[in-house]
Amino acid sequence: MNIFRQWLGSILFTFYLFLSLPPYACAVVVTAPFFTRSKSMRIAIAWVDSVLFMLNILCGLDYSVEGKENLENENGIIMMKHSSAWETLAQFKIFPEITCVLKRELMWAPFLGWALTVFKPIAIKRGGGHKTIEQLIEQGSARLNEGLWVVVFPEGTRVAPGVTRRYGLGGALLAKSTGKPIVPVVHNAGKFWTRRGWLKQRGTIQVVIGAPISSSSKSARTLNEEVRSWIETNLAKLD
Repeated sequence: MNIFRQWLGSILFTFYLFLSLPPYACAVVVTAPFFTRSKSMRIAIAWVDSVLFMLNILCGLDYSVEGKENLENENGIIMMKHSSAWETLAQFKIFPEITCVLKRELMWAPFLGWALTVFKPIAIKRGGGHKTIEQLIEQGSARLNEGLWVVVFPEGTRVAPGVTRRYGLGGALLAKSTGKPIVPVVHNAGKFWTRRGWLKQRGTIQVVIGAPISSSSKSARTLNEEVRSWIETNLAKLD
């Protein structure tokens, strides 16, 4: 009976997730010419709030955040692993005003892509090589100068819990280019909401925000390795 309820709640939540997106996305697009980016972001966060509320009510899946004080100083680059759809939603709620590095194919999606355009993401072509890095540094620098935080998934794609891929240098190169710090973040959302998985497990997703890592007096590779080491070490502690 418990597993039946979990499946039922998960299916109902999935329907809510997809059916609730169009009205909120349209609200963002329609009001964008009259609103500042911050006001448009409030609409997006209202949708995220509703999604996280329904996730808790229907699936019994909540979350906790530790280390928010590490986001109180200057803006910078947030680096964390991508293991679930959960963090792509919750990041708008947890972090200060952000922009994301994402694959450009998402911009072509109806409703989602339309709304994302308003928030000026850094939409890159996978496998673009040096051109992709140049785009990340150019557009990332502009977003940081606007006071936004830039979220980077260093492995470039979603990975299952316990799996580690090579960390790309993009986030570290952006930090070196701008002099901004990197704030490393870990979470265990992938244990509860798996890739392409309809079933959402009950529990509490843990998010830990680390202290900013300075980008000065370090090579990009050294900085990247310091971030990777912190993320993998602290993720193992969560597991």
